[in-house]
Amino acid sequence: MNQQRPWRAWKKVIGYSLVALLAVDLGLIFVLWQASREGVEEMRAQRNRLETEARLLKADVARGEKIRASLPAVGKDCDGFYRDAFLDSSVGYSSIESDLGDIASKAGLKTTSINLSQKEVKSRGVTQVVITDSVEGDYPAIIHFINGLERSKYFYLLNDLRLDSASTGGIHLRLELRTYFRT
Repeated sequence: MNQQRPWRAWKKVIGYSLVALLAVDLGLIFVLWQASREGVEEMRAQRNRLETEARLLKADVARGEKIRASLPAVGKDCDGFYRDAFLDSSVGYSSIESDLGDIASKAGLKTTSINLSQKEVKSRGVTQVVITDSVEGDYPAIIHFINGLERSKYFYLLNDLRLDSASTGGIHLRLELRTYFRT
């Protein structure tokens, strides 16, 4: 019987060891299952991010193709703007002076001075013309004048605007405009 006791003790030790190994195996299986599950979720999230990025890139490509297709029409529009909005330098000065005078008279303003100076814009095919103008009148007439500039068939950029009180009790408006002539 003494021989059975060590054997029983070994059986118990082996049994407990097997139970412990089984518990460790189950723990490792659970950890691996969690890790693989997180990997799948992470891969799904990455796939969703990539699908979203692919949709955005496809939309960008479609916009680019649409822009490329519209370039000839845009070029024609630019040529038309250049031809219609920019006066020829041979007739530009008299046309500008006449247009500004008409806008001022329609607004009910008195024009005191118009000065024109030009500057060549290299390799653009245009000459920049700086226009300084002074007009006098009441506030509503000034507003009509500025609206007339915006609605003019000619292209004006309002660069500077200064209001002073006029000696006649109205408003004295000094403004600097820019326009361009075709060369």
